[in-house]
Amino acid sequence: MSDSGDTEHNQIKMAAHLPKAFKRIMVSSLTPKFRSAISIETVPMATPGPKEVLVKNRFVGINASDVNFAAGRYDPTKVPPFQIGFEGLGVVAAAGAESNFKVGQPIAYLYDGAFSEYKVLPSKFAIPIPSLKPEYIPLMVSGLTAAISFDEVGDLKKGETVLVTAAAGGTGQFAVQLAKKAGCHVIGTCSTDAKMEFLKSIGCDRPINYKQEDLNEVLKTEYPRGVDVVYESVGAQMFDTCVNRLAVKGRLIVIGFITGYKSDTGYTPIRGGATLPPKLLTKSASVRGFFLFHYTNLWVPYLQRLVSMYQAGDLMSQVDRGEGSGTGVFNKGVQSIPDAVEYLYTGQSKGKIIVEFPEGSSKL
Repeated sequence: MSDSGDTEHNQIKMAAHLPKAFKRIMVSSLTPKFRSAISIETVPMATPGPKEVLVKNRFVGINASDVNFAAGRYDPTKVPPFQIGFEGLGVVAAAGAESNFKVGQPIAYLYDGAFSEYKVLPSKFAIPIPSLKPEYIPLMVSGLTAAISFDEVGDLKKGETVLVTAAAGGTGQFAVQLAKKAGCHVIGTCSTDAKMEFLKSIGCDRPINYKQEDLNEVLKTEYPRGVDVVYESVGAQMFDTCVNRLAVKGRLIVIGFITGYKSDTGYTPIRGGATLPPKLLTKSASVRGFFLFHYTNLWVPYLQRLVSMYQAGDLMSQVDRGEGSGTGVFNKGVQSIPDAVEYLYTGQSKGKIIVEFPEGSSKL
């Protein structure tokens, strides 16, 4: 690697050998059917501006909301074609003179368009990381969502009872651990025995396999006082059950509702919607939404904290490379992304699903 490739005119520090073109995923039509929504295109190599960097991706993260983004639900003003993907990890392949980054430096980033072999982004969104370990990917969208939402909208307090739905998933794994470290009793829902064991390994006090136990009955019997904080990402009947089991002054944090993402409307009606006001009123309870991209000012300090916790061995970061997907490990870069998104919706993944770009694509 070298950062001595400054040009006479634009003073861009570049790697010695970059391809003339690269591949990226574009949303070409708006539909929640991800594979139908996207296309893979080849474009000329990009050049960063003075305050930008060109990142050569090594790993990207898969999120349930990739389907929402491809359906045009996050920004109705976006007209296809547009780029997609929320988070990536790679090395700087070229850096503008005012970017303060070096070629070959490992970075992580949260920026639209991560599903690409190379990505240009403003250097202020590039976060230096110690190495190219894939376990840093889950700390971003997934880890930040758990950490910031608990503090900003959950009002989490020591000694409270916390319920995490989809607890063995990409963000659920952090909600469990952070709630436990805050001195709370943690309940977690999951769908397989293997996930039950995983939840026990990260400190979950009461894992519940909802396919074998009735969640409502377990909560009603074992937690008659109710649940203080719910970290909810499933929606539909799960949401109803969680509302019904809220404690007095309980808070339910909505970070998603995956059951509705693949539908044409994007929503699955909640049966108890008409009775929600009296249910909240009689308990002084609340339902609060959390969307990570409304808290950009907190990303860097919170990510630094999570990285420090991971490096110190105080936080587990579980990645799922697709070993159990039936389509093979997701290690073919952009070609693997549709398979990875569909795998997420099978409910079989454990931890954060990541897609790896071929080893050669990270060498400069």
